[in-house]
Amino acid sequence: MPDLEHALDALAGRVSSLREARAAYPADLAPTLDAALAELDTAAELLAEAREELRKAPKRPGGKKDGGQRELKLLRQVFRAFPVPVIVLDGGGVVRRINPETSRMLGSPDGYLVGRSFPLLVDVSRRAAFRSHLTSVLQTGQPAAFETRLAHQGRTHTVQVALTRLTMPGEPQQMVAAVALPTEVQLPEPGARRPEQSDGALLLAAAKRQDLLVKMATLLLEEEALLRPVALARATRLLAAEWADWVIADMVRGGLPRRSVVVAPKDQPIGELVRQVEAADPAGSHVVLQVLERGSGVVHEMLDDETLLGFCADGPVLTAMGAGSMLNVPIGRADGVLTLVRTHDRRPFSLADLAVMQEVGLQLGMAVHVQSSFQSRSRAADALSASVAPRNLPDVPGYEASAVYHPGSSVGAEFYDVFPVCSRGWGFALGGAAGKGEEAATVSAMVRGGLRVLSVWESDPDLVMRKVNEALVAQGTGMFVMAVAGFVRGREIRLSSAGHHPAVLLQADGGVRFAAGGGVPLGISPEAETGQETLTVASGETLVLYSEGLISSRNDRGEPYGEERLADVLGRCAGQSPATVVKAVEADRHAFSGGQVWDEIVVLALRGV
Repeated sequence: MPDLEHALDALAGRVSSLREARAAYPADLAPTLDAALAELDTAAELLAEAREELRKAPKRPGGKKDGGQRELKLLRQVFRAFPVPVIVLDGGGVVRRINPETSRMLGSPDGYLVGRSFPLLVDVSRRAAFRSHLTSVLQTGQPAAFETRLAHQGRTHTVQVALTRLTMPGEPQQMVAAVALPTEVQLPEPGARRPEQSDGALLLAAAKRQDLLVKMATLLLEEEALLRPVALARATRLLAAEWADWVIADMVRGGLPRRSVVVAPKDQPIGELVRQVEAADPAGSHVVLQVLERGSGVVHEMLDDETLLGFCADGPVLTAMGAGSMLNVPIGRADGVLTLVRTHDRRPFSLADLAVMQEVGLQLGMAVHVQSSFQSRSRAADALSASVAPRNLPDVPGYEASAVYHPGSSVGAEFYDVFPVCSRGWGFALGGAAGKGEEAATVSAMVRGGLRVLSVWESDPDLVMRKVNEALVAQGTGMFVMAVAGFVRGREIRLSSAGHHPAVLLQADGGVRFAAGGGVPLGISPEAETGQETLTVASGETLVLYSEGLISSRNDRGEPYGEERLADVLGRCAGQSPATVVKAVEADRHAFSGGQVWDEIVVLALRGV
């Protein structure tokens, strides 16, 4: 034992000197490499000598148990003290033990690596060779050595690996000791995650995830992403640029997943491999079907099964990609599956990445639904769109009412209404579904009818709004509706807003005050979130409600009409009739946008008399 300890200490000193030489003379690595390979042979010989000494150790009569414990203690001490990385593998290549030097090199503790498949750390081009060497060592007992690359946690190491067969005490099968001596190390990419992160690094990573959500929401809410089928392609390109090497979107059509988008790494030519991934059938992918069935995502920090994503002409898709980790999340509510793949030389996906991608999948699913709604056109939608405005506004005691409605360039779903409510009162509503086409018009008609019918029995507009939300969610349309409703009680008007633009109160002296508005659109959550407010409309004051189409109208420079311009126009209409007010707003918007009307425009005004 003293001789062995002395030899280990000497070896550790020489390895340390070699590391210093490599750092000091990076341009002249050949002598250092030759010496390093010689030290690797020395390390293997020391392991073999230690094993033989343990085998030859005399066993005292009656002390077999104590002697075995001493042998195991000695073996562990030697294993921990060894100054080069040593990995103990079973016959299948699964990691059973690693020493501290291995943890230091790969950047992960033993608790993370033990139980993982070691070939997944080996360069893709050498995995088959590694498995052949492993089998040969187990069968023949002859050591083998070869050079390869190991990649893990963003670090890449070119190493010389020596494999030696072991017979471990207490193990029913033979093991293999893999001694890995690094000959070249590639540090992690800038900003890559390390196993031990400071609080600052964790905050930076969280901020990066939040930034992705903001970028994704902005991209999906752009007008072009709603009017044209570009949301899926744009979203996958954004993810490929910042979060993954490969991004795949599989959408469900006819009850089966179909490959829709494949974004390859920037340095990957659009050639045979990309076409093979595009042609691979996602219905043959275990992980895609699992995500669709469970409705929840999954992350594989280290890929133990390279067949999870199915097969292509070159074999398993993941093998052809050189995949190291993979993340899969549902798109919307089982509308599809979003797959992100990182190659083995990049940091693996984490549970935190899974959480943010789950949110991205939900956003993308909603965008696809809204996009589909915008693109849908039919005669039924035209009829529904034409019926969103009442032919004549009824007389509301104590008020004058007037409205203007302009249809957009395509079938939309804005509505407004004035109707009787319980206890001989009056109510009004204005809103619209986020979308166009038959489905959006149908949903808007359902909301408009629900508000009118329920108001006959309920005296609180907020309660009516909540019941309509409950019905909309139960229908499962996947669409949402921005709406505002108000009940008139004398000079008081009680408002309930579900994500709609705030109403405007034009005062007799020309002052303009916006209501609180707020709330969340109907149809998003079973528990409605509304904004409530009670306004007093005195004689000579006018309450004005307006649609999204008015505020979002643009001029030839792309500038929106906006609420500030609306306030300026209303301020010049003090004391005017409701009909004059809505016509003034209509004329100002027309001049601002050069007469162009893209989305429906609704303006409703009630003036106290």
